[in-house]
Amino acid sequence: MTAPAFTPVPRTVAAVFAGQIGRARAGGGAVVLVATVQALAILVLLHGMGGSPGQGSRAAVTAGATFSVAAFIGWNLLAQRTSALKHGGGLEYYGTLPVRPAAVVLGFCACYGAFALPGIALSALAGTSLFALPTAHLWVLVPATVTSCLLFSALGALSGLGFRRPETAALAGQLGLTLAMFVGLVPPQSLPGWLTPLRAALPLAYDVDALASALSAHPHWTAITARLLGSALAGACCLALASRAYRSALDE
Repeated sequence: MTAPAFTPVPRTVAAVFAGQIGRARAGGGAVVLVATVQALAILVLLHGMGGSPGQGSRAAVTAGATFSVAAFIGWNLLAQRTSALKHGGGLEYYGTLPVRPAAVVLGFCACYGAFALPGIALSALAGTSLFALPTAHLWVLVPATVTSCLLFSALGALSGLGFRRPETAALAGQLGLTLAMFVGLVPPQSLPGWLTPLRAALPLAYDVDALASALSAHPHWTAITARLLGSALAGACCLALASRAYRSALDE
């Protein structure tokens, strides 16, 4: 007897996306508003306190605040959502279908990544306006948003599916958000010398640094490309780990 054929990955991703986007809007609309307002408040606060910082610092703060929205929704909110599904039996429905685990997890990641898009765009536009940054290369925001949402959402799915207790998953999401905000909102030049290379090695900083470079007067295109590729690779690795955690959750 042959095993049933798996549903094509694009169809599975689209189905999971469509099924979750309505629930995300109903249950997380206020959270998205909070994430966006938080990013805008950070930009306004740092603009008011910053005096006359260099363009590099202004670009770094703008990029960090922009992607804090992705971290808030992708890592923090998705960790809680997937953990609730895991412990509430919601994953069993997907387990009965002939779908690949990676496609299910990618559908969740795509849903929450798309949910963050308005806040990301609004924060980026507000930051470039407040800090008078050049916008000729603002198009880099598009690929950086894709890789950032993939990374943070995959980390959120991994946090929600990988821990046995919902409280631990929620804590992981909160700590992840804190780490992402620290990495994104503290300009590298403001860190102690020994901490700078550690920050530069973190995939959480790749998209922030890529966008910050694009918002400067002289972007470093080789570094921007390398950082975006590195972020995409890190996101793919986290997605693979989250898919494995999903299989383990079905077997429990």
